Amino acid sequence: MYEHLSGCLYICFAYLTLFFFKRCPINMEPQNLTCVSEFLLLGLSDDPELQLLLFGLFLSMYLVTMLGNLLIILAFISDSHLHTPMYFFLSNLSLTDISISTTTVPKMLVNLQMHSKSITYAGCLAQVSFFSLFACLESLLLTVMAYDRLVAICHPLYYLVIMNPRTCGLLVLASFFTSFLTSQLHYLMMSQLTFLEVLHFFCDPPQLFNLSCSDTFINNILIYFIGAILGGVPLSGILYSYTRIISSILRVSSSDGKYKAFSTCGSHLAVVCLFYGTGLGVYLSSAVSSSCRKGAVASVMYTEVTPMLNPFIYSLRNKDIKSALWKIIIRRT
Repeated sequence: MYEHLSGCLYICFAYLTLFFFKRCPINMEPQNLTCVSEFLLLGLSDDPELQLLLFGLFLSMYLVTMLGNLLIILAFISDSHLHTPMYFFLSNLSLTDISISTTTVPKMLVNLQMHSKSITYAGCLAQVSFFSLFACLESLLLTVMAYDRLVAICHPLYYLVIMNPRTCGLLVLASFFTSFLTSQLHYLMMSQLTFLEVLHFFCDPPQLFNLSCSDTFINNILIYFIGAILGGVPLSGILYSYTRIISSILRVSSSDGKYKAFSTCGSHLAVVCLFYGTGLGVYLSSAVSSSCRKGAVASVMYTEVTPMLNPFIYSLRNKDIKSALWKIIIRRT
């Protein structure tokens, strides 16, 4: 049931993303008020030798991200033992991690290899929109996964009744549509501004606002309000879920029971800390520091390192996923 639901959701996401891509046409011309037709991406370094090293590093990170997350999706689809709500949400999280990396890394790799530092106006708007879509989706999926663990630990007898396939599908679809509306709002805000250039390795909304030659007071208030709502509310939900989970675990008498309960939440908690920690670092660095290079380094942690580490965090201590991957390897040999 869950593998068919995942397939339907992946197709739905693909169609909606294609629809959204058509809303951001690549050949669109900038508005009359826009100062430039393309933006400048300075990247992380101007040293040619270091750029070659960065190309190899980011290409390796991107391939590891793709391979790790695709293996988790493949393990979920191929092993019937993983057709549970937890792994259903994990497979969607892996798809989101792939999408976040694909939004930023390929363009950066092309710029490093071709020694080109430009991105078109339409391409920058599309990158902002897709990045907002998938970053928001990841935040909401982490919240849904925390709720799943809350139900599994605090209400184990009703777990399969509450977290049935229909409910799981609706939770993922609701997360996607909320993220879709958020990305549309980012797209509309950015399309109304006038820019000079962008000093970053990808089009990041806070950096774009800093370099806009339009009045961005209302836009800054709006984007931080959206960030507070779509970042703060999910994080509050996660904290509430773990408060309930810890309270429930402490009432367990056996140490083995406590360890088993904590072990099911450890990976998710590590991913939550990594995602929100690096995300908070990006926005604090853009607000406090005027150095674009420092902001770029923080963004690398947020956009490249987190999606790469998530599969390792979830699979290294997870016997079910390791068993499913070994079955796939043995089947192919």
